[in-house]
Amino acid sequence: MAMTLDEFTRSVDPMSLPRVLQIQSGIYFQGSVYEMFGRECCLPTGEIMKVTGITISKLTAEIHPEEDKSITVSLPLDCPGLFRIVADEKPYNTLGEIVDALRISSDRLGQPVFRCSCDLQLPDETVKKGESFTLVSLKTNDGEGSVDCEVMQRDPKLRFTLKLSQQGEFYECEDDQFYTLKELVEWKMPKGRKRTVNLVKSVPIEEMRFCELPENYSGELILTPVYELQAVMKFRKDVVHIPSNLDVEVIDVTGQCDSESFVQPLSLTDMFKKESGEFPFVAEIIETPLHLPEELKFLMNCKQVIIHSAEQAKRILASEIRSDRQSRFLLPNSYKGRFKRRPREFPTAYDLEVAKRDKEQLHVVATRTFESRYEGLATVLVGDQFLVQRREMSEVAYGSIRKMVEALACEKIEGRKYETVLIPMCLDGGFVEVIHDKKQYSISEICQRFHLPFNVKVAMRDLSVAVDMLAVVPGLHLEEEITDSYLVISNMDLSECWEVPVNRTSLTLQVLHSQPRPTVPLTVRSAVEKISEDCYYTLRRYATASIIPPPRPPKKPKQPLSDSLKQTPPQPVRPQSSHLPKSPCINKPKPVVPVSSGSVKICSSVPISEKKMPSPVTLPNPVPRKASSLDNCLERKADSDDDTHDYEYIDEDEVDSIRKKFEEQNIHNTKKAKPSNAYDKSTKAGR
Repeated sequence: MAMTLDEFTRSVDPMSLPRVLQIQSGIYFQGSVYEMFGRECCLPTGEIMKVTGITISKLTAEIHPEEDKSITVSLPLDCPGLFRIVADEKPYNTLGEIVDALRISSDRLGQPVFRCSCDLQLPDETVKKGESFTLVSLKTNDGEGSVDCEVMQRDPKLRFTLKLSQQGEFYECEDDQFYTLKELVEWKMPKGRKRTVNLVKSVPIEEMRFCELPENYSGELILTPVYELQAVMKFRKDVVHIPSNLDVEVIDVTGQCDSESFVQPLSLTDMFKKESGEFPFVAEIIETPLHLPEELKFLMNCKQVIIHSAEQAKRILASEIRSDRQSRFLLPNSYKGRFKRRPREFPTAYDLEVAKRDKEQLHVVATRTFESRYEGLATVLVGDQFLVQRREMSEVAYGSIRKMVEALACEKIEGRKYETVLIPMCLDGGFVEVIHDKKQYSISEICQRFHLPFNVKVAMRDLSVAVDMLAVVPGLHLEEEITDSYLVISNMDLSECWEVPVNRTSLTLQVLHSQPRPTVPLTVRSAVEKISEDCYYTLRRYATASIIPPPRPPKKPKQPLSDSLKQTPPQPVRPQSSHLPKSPCINKPKPVVPVSSGSVKICSSVPISEKKMPSPVTLPNPVPRKASSLDNCLERKADSDDDTHDYEYIDEDEVDSIRKKFEEQNIHNTKKAKPSNAYDKSTKAGR
């Protein structure tokens, strides 16, 4: 029976593809196909095509910038930004409706959460009204479909199975995750329904040039998908893209035609799923993307390539250290550049304990003040320097109360003296690392010797490439090691052989024939990839999904001790100006002497979005510093001190030089002050 192309698109089960269609009532668009952005608009009556896929080509978004007025704009799938889903208020009447509308999968993104407006009676338990449960996976028993579900809020978790025929009013639950448009299209766009979302991450103006959203829009978006069919014609090799809204009638003739007689186009994802025994093979490039990295431009000039293997390769996810917009990178272990270390920042003493390695002494400087009111725990002032030792249990006293707490044993540096002190593990101040190591490391040596995250700067660029994009980056924050999917692809003469990312390269190929393995070992090359912000957050989400999180720092006591028990600790005696501590972190509020910013190295592991622009390094006057009257972090709330600083890193030689200049200036100021005092005395005596 004939149906419109749009009816076929909305009714066909994607799992039943490919399907062979015959045009019953065609259409001919009198214009160039290239003017229609490569979409096929000429389908004569009687033409046969094999539909290999149905995708969402773009989204239309209805927005309401003003009262009683709506605007509809078009959003491409690569439109930047992160979105949060607004729960659908329209209920589903059966579980089967949910399964038909949403994609259910073992993947974490394919497990929607619902609640029922009535109790669900199970053989041994009851899922109460309004209690949320997750749809985990689909299964079939004796020809009848069912869904495995899980109630997450119970301990232990409640697992049960519901049939697709289960009736009730099922409502979608709130989702607090952020998604890109591509993820929404792949996992969260319900079939036959619209999807309402909120834009939760602002997008730089320069990235919005292909997006029709109003600038700084922050309201709701009502998304409607626009579908597109990928098909292969009977006598053509290239893949055609057909808008689903063409005024065309089709009939399904899959059972009457040999679908194997058509070209078999495959994406890189399809190629990656092949068995290892099928590699290597020769493939013909049917469709290439508009943009490729410089290293992979050889694919634009090749008609045929050799696909040697499918691999799970490791990469280091890195972010540029800067105060404005960051660049993101994926670094292969084969990168031949050399790095120098840059100082790290640690928000708590717990982070110090995690970062400490047995092979190296961790030397840090405090960047915030912490006043200890416990006997046995040290007061920390801005500029105090410590050598981190180990975590240990210690007995402390608070008035008449004594208790055992976890603390971090450190050696406090006072000039040339070292004093063993204990600081609380939950100290929410801040520390910056002092670097003594001036060696150069490869990326693999850094991963072996140090904990990630880690801060570095390129000291020697990779000479094997014409342009090393990392060489101009002021600093890199190496965040974590991830594993991603790659295909090893070469041209026919094996002069170019690269690891090609499967998930970030749009390439359509057709397998031609198998290829014997080369007798000469291949030189497989890997490129540094610059990735988008959306890709970065997607990789972080997938990379951390299976990682067990580290233990949390110790919690603060719920009930603070009585004020009557508080004891005021003695104020520490600070050294005189001739014995200033060698501190690379300087407090700003005092009178200052500017230092040239060309002699300092800037580094921070604080998220860039939370930092201010860096300011010049300044030095305080040589007056004794007093501990602020902040409450102990064991007693107060974490947000009581909102003091923020931008600290600059100065190595040890520069600290000595700055201290000498500071002392000379202090002497100079003193000499200038004496004549003024003498003049005042003589004036008074004359009177």
